[in-house]
Amino acid sequence: MKIVIFGLTITSAWGNGHATTFRSLVKALARRGHHVVFIEKNLEWYKNNRDLPKPEYCRLRLYKDWNFNRHALIQTCSDADAVIVGSYFPDAMDATKAVLEAGFGPIFFYDIDTPITLAGLRANGGVDYLDASSIPHYDGYFSFTGGPALKELEDRFGARRAIPFYCSVDPDLYKRSSLREEFRCDLSYLGTYASDRQPKLMRLLNEPAMLLPDYRFLVAGAMYPQDITWQRNVSRFTHVSPPDHPAFYSSARFTLNLTREDMVAAGYSPSVRLFEASACGAAILSDDWEGLDEFLSPGEQILLPRDEHDVTDILLHLSDAERRKIGNSARERIFADHTSMHRASQFEDIVSSIGSHPTKREIVPQTISGKDPVLPSEVAPVSTHP
Repeated sequence: MKIVIFGLTITSAWGNGHATTFRSLVKALARRGHHVVFIEKNLEWYKNNRDLPKPEYCRLRLYKDWNFNRHALIQTCSDADAVIVGSYFPDAMDATKAVLEAGFGPIFFYDIDTPITLAGLRANGGVDYLDASSIPHYDGYFSFTGGPALKELEDRFGARRAIPFYCSVDPDLYKRSSLREEFRCDLSYLGTYASDRQPKLMRLLNEPAMLLPDYRFLVAGAMYPQDITWQRNVSRFTHVSPPDHPAFYSSARFTLNLTREDMVAAGYSPSVRLFEASACGAAILSDDWEGLDEFLSPGEQILLPRDEHDVTDILLHLSDAERRKIGNSARERIFADHTSMHRASQFEDIVSSIGSHPTKREIVPQTISGKDPVLPSEVAPVSTHP
């Protein structure tokens, strides 16, 4: 198959979870014999922080301005067996409208941010990258969130097929690694700053650090305000690149997984970090949310501390043997169901079930003008990488 993806970014994992998600899926699709074209807007933030400027497993097309490059980009879809428009793609609504008008497809919406999208749909009829009126025109709605959200997308917003399409992990990249001294610690956390996650991070990592001054803690991620008061035994890394993630997870006794409030409210929203840490055999401490037990079994494959005292008790008293057992069990569970090859196979099945041609449909005008939802655009020429 030829697959065209309009996505936020595949070239830069800096400050976002989209890149590693796309890399995992696209690499697996290429390995299974498919040809993937990834279309990405040349945003300055990602341009200046690219850790994968030339992916080997897809054809990358960077563009500067949608109106200027529209025709060439849409023509890329003319012989596509499937077109995917991703959440937070800056020109998502323009791309959707153009693909539909041209009669190309089938076309799918890939929502890596379903709870955030649903909140905007309920409150405002849409978000910067998706208008409610366009949802019925997609041949399928791939959702990072399962559970009740799928029924709401179909019943309330008219999705033809709302499909749980969770993130995945690349087992070639995410596996146990030798300990690296710079990442050695008792409890680590990897994640970009988010105001709704920060209170949990302070309660489940910074406060245990205060209670255990002789233990080492580590927080890695971008965009944290300078005025946060970390305990003296909490080390900070602004960024850990994806190739270093296995060493990061393998060098901590435990690692912490925290979930955005919108995703907690929706439930059934595992993050890519949860799968990646599990693949490395990490013993994970996590906040709790509905549906978590569909991915990892609490008490056996993941631990759910309620507060700083629970975390402190785990760090002080859980044996190394039990810790390793938890990590090994999580690794086996994720490798059984959530590798990139599992997800690529699922994608093939979905496209096959829909058929090679989209159903004829009328075009509904956009009611929200598309704009960059993340960062200002960078003026740069269209470029193509093999």
